[in-house]
Amino acid sequence: MIELKDIQYVRSGAADAAEAVRFARDIVGMQYRGAQDGVHYLRADQRHHCLAFVEGESGVLSSGLSVADKAALVAADEELTLAGITTRWGTPEESASRHVREFLEFTDPWGNRFDLVIDAETDAGPVHFTRPAGIIEFGHLCVDAPDPRLAYEWWSSLFNIKISDWVGNNAALMRFDPVHHKLAVFKGDRPGLCHINFQVESIDDVMRSWHFLEDNGVEIEQGPGRHPQSGAIFIYFKGPEGLTYEYSYGVRRIEDDAAWTPRYFDPALPHSIDMWGGRTQRPSTQFQAGDRTALQEA
Repeated sequence: MIELKDIQYVRSGAADAAEAVRFARDIVGMQYRGAQDGVHYLRADQRHHCLAFVEGESGVLSSGLSVADKAALVAADEELTLAGITTRWGTPEESASRHVREFLEFTDPWGNRFDLVIDAETDAGPVHFTRPAGIIEFGHLCVDAPDPRLAYEWWSSLFNIKISDWVGNNAALMRFDPVHHKLAVFKGDRPGLCHINFQVESIDDVMRSWHFLEDNGVEIEQGPGRHPQSGAIFIYFKGPEGLTYEYSYGVRRIEDDAAWTPRYFDPALPHSIDMWGGRTQRPSTQFQAGDRTALQEA
């Protein structure tokens, strides 16, 4: 069993990196760390970065997940290979670009690329946020697959993944630590990143950001509202390059696995996505860079 420790970063290709960085810095509120060899780094917590824009083709490139150490990474390589998954060890230059000691690349059966990383760089200094959005940490990431139930079966067969709740057959909300979900799979025909989440300090931060986003002409895809699954108060909004961001506050923690029974929410019922009854729509996906279907229809 591959033991995941945390989510680490998202690497996203950007055809217009300057605009992608401007939005992440001035609208989302993240700290811009500068660029190196065409890679632009954004910080939101103790991680060196949680979002990197890579100059080039638009689309998500990979999502980073951390494991404990080199032995765990070697064991993960063996387990994935036995399961028929092709792996690749990153070069020293690629590892340096990710600010990790080493990483192992793999693609899930639906085309989503991941990096398993060790010794990701930690920054003990304060985050220099560019606006008071109240961000506490990089909260979770969501990818797409045609069948979230089948995707959960695959993830849970190889990784320390547990199901927290189902949203019909449309979403599997999954955990590998007490947070209700750090990784989720949404129903989608193409591989891609459905959204990235940032936890904020208070409900006031969500509401202040709602007005700030509206005042700055940002497309709000959903919210403000409250998810009945995690209990989190949320707002989703769309940035450049097709990347959807989410702020949320008050996510549920599941401290006792044995006492928790996953629940099933029918997405056709009006309060299954937003228990306040607000208008809901699926967040838009940033497709995987190089996805053949996306390229054929471009």
